[in-house]
This record gives sequence, structure tokens and C-alpha cells, in this order.
Amino acid sequence: MYAKIQKWGNSQAVRLPKPILEMAKLNENDTVEIKVQDGNLIMVPLKKHKTLEERIAEYKGDYKCGEWNTGKPTGEEVF
Repeated sequence: MYAKIQKWGNSQAVRLPKPILEMAKLNENDTVEIKVQDGNLIMVPLKKHKTLEERIAEYKGDYKCGEWNTGKPTGEEVF
């Protein structure tokens, strides 16, 4: 897919086609970091805070709790 750099006020802009935004899972007003790496422009979406509903929807039920070793006591911990 191609796009053209065009004047927008005192700046230059590139319009992002809807299919590109959908593939990148970006929406209007999302924040992205723009950087140049090896002469290429790279846009990286900033991670947005997930709601509790989004986190629950991603849960697959595969978590199993267990114990973990925190090491030997180093001071006057009470057991």
C-alpha cells in the first residue's frame, strides 16, 4: 500500500488507510511513538491500560498457583 506525504498546516502528514489501522489494531486518537531506525520510519503504539473486562476476556483458565522459594531468612523474620 502506498501513501503520499502532504502539507498539513505548517507540518507534513501521511494519511493511514483504514486497513492498515485495523491490521495494527490502532484507533483514532491512539498515541504512537515515531522513530527512525536504519533510515526507516517506525511507528510503535504505546501500550494502553487494559480494563478489567479486557483482562478477564483474555484469561484462558490455565493459571495454577504454587509455592516459590524466597530464599533463606537474612534477619529476624518471624515465622
